[in-house]
Amino acid sequence: MSSTLKPSALHGFAKSSAYDQHRPSYPAKSVQELLKQCRVAGVHGAKVLDLAAGTGKFTELLAAREEGYEIVAVEPHGGMREVLEGKELKGVKVEDGDAETLPFEDESVDAIIAAQQQLSISLPSGQAFHWFATPSTLKSLHRVLRPHGALGLIWNIEHYNEARSHVAATPWEAKLHDLIWSFEDNEPRFRHEKWRTVFDEQIKTTPLSLLVAADPLFALPLGEEREEWAVWLQKEKVWERFATLSQIAGLEGEELEKTRKVFDDAVNAPDVEVNEKGEVAVHGTTYVVWTTKVPADGRPDLTGVERPGA
Repeated sequence: MSSTLKPSALHGFAKSSAYDQHRPSYPAKSVQELLKQCRVAGVHGAKVLDLAAGTGKFTELLAAREEGYEIVAVEPHGGMREVLEGKELKGVKVEDGDAETLPFEDESVDAIIAAQQQLSISLPSGQAFHWFATPSTLKSLHRVLRPHGALGLIWNIEHYNEARSHVAATPWEAKLHDLIWSFEDNEPRFRHEKWRTVFDEQIKTTPLSLLVAADPLFALPLGEEREEWAVWLQKEKVWERFATLSQIAGLEGEELEKTRKVFDDAVNAPDVEVNEKGEVAVHGTTYVVWTTKVPADGRPDLTGVERPGA
C-alpha cells in the first residue's frame, strides 16, 4: 500500500523513529475540543478511525482516554506503521491503507480524525489530510462514516512552518520561516492552505444565476479553533525537530550543510532570548477543524428548482 504514497512523502518520512521522537504531542485542551466537536467525547466504546496515523502520536492520546474507544489506525507508510505497531497500544488495531481505500464497511465509523504534526505533528503522521485533500477522499470518508458522523482535523504548526503571511513570534523563527519557504517543491502542505478547497468546491454557484448547484458530502462552514503554545528546548533539540520536516529531512551533502548554517546563524543571533538552561522558546499553533457528514437523504434536492427571475 505504501506504493500509493508520493515519493516525497516516502523520502521525507523515511526516518520514522526520529520523526516519532522529536515531534511533540497535542495540547490537552485542543484534543478535548476536537473529540467534543466530533461527538465522541464521553461516548464509551465509540469507533474512531485515526487516519494517516503515522507513528501514533495522536493514537496514543486516543488509547489513553477513559471512553475505551475502538480505534483503528490506518497508515500507508510502512516505517511509520512499524513504529506504531511497536507501541502495542491497548484497544488499537493498526491497518495498512490510505484515505481512498479504507478497510471498513459502509457507515461503520463514528468519527474520523486526521492528525498532522507539521511541527516538527502525526502529524504524527506523514500523510495527513493536506496530502490527500481530494473529492475522492471525501467520498471515501463519507462512505464509512455513520449518519451524522464527524470528521476532525488537527495540526500542530510551528511558526517557522506557517503560511507565508504569518508573522512569527521572534526574529529567529521568522528567518527559519523564510528558509522553509525557499524550499518550494509544489507539494500540498498545510502552510499552502489549499486543503480547504476540497470542502469549498462542494458548493458552487452557476455563472448565469445565483442558483446553487449543491451536493455536499460534509457540512459547511467548517468549525475551527486554534490554540497558541510555546515550548522551551535546547538549540540542538530544535534542530532535530526542524530536521524532521519532510522538505528538510530529504536534504543531503552541501545542501544540508547550507541549511544547517542558516539555522545555526538564526538560532545563535545576539537577539535570541535564552533561559538559564540555555533553551530557546519555540512557538506554534494547534489548529482544530471539524465538520459532520451530510447523510444522503439530507442533501438538498434541486430538481425542478426554478432559476431566479425565470
